[in-house]
Amino acid sequence: MWKNPENLTDKQQTKPAWIAKTDPRLYRAYLLKEGLRTVFSSQQTRPPRRWTDGSRGTALPDRIVRRLQQRITKHRAEILAAIDHGLSNGLIESVNTKIRLITRVAFGFRSPDALIGLAMLNLGGHRPLLPGR
Repeated sequence: MWKNPENLTDKQQTKPAWIAKTDPRLYRAYLLKEGLRTVFSSQQTRPPRRWTDGSRGTALPDRIVRRLQQRITKHRAEILAAIDHGLSNGLIESVNTKIRLITRVAFGFRSPDALIGLAMLNLGGHRPLLPGR
């Protein structure tokens, strides 16, 4: 369920059909996940109108799927703007995670200047040549 359909092996390609028969709720969630992946992987496509206008195009009895649809409906303008402009906060989240890791490494340092220097060295883009390398 985690792999993209085009990356499934021959044996794995039989699983979605089996899941559709045995657990229809899980299969609906899988189809929703694949639909969202398709929307966010393509810059030219916009989400189907039924995902963003609040209409219930298909019966979605799952509480989780309904909550997701409500959130998509609530944040419709922001979602469409992110798709149209290709915006993401992924880079900022990556930098925040790296700074958190650097803070753990610098825990024993005496001053915050050492932490700032370590962050600038790791994230600032400047790579000084090290002796012997």
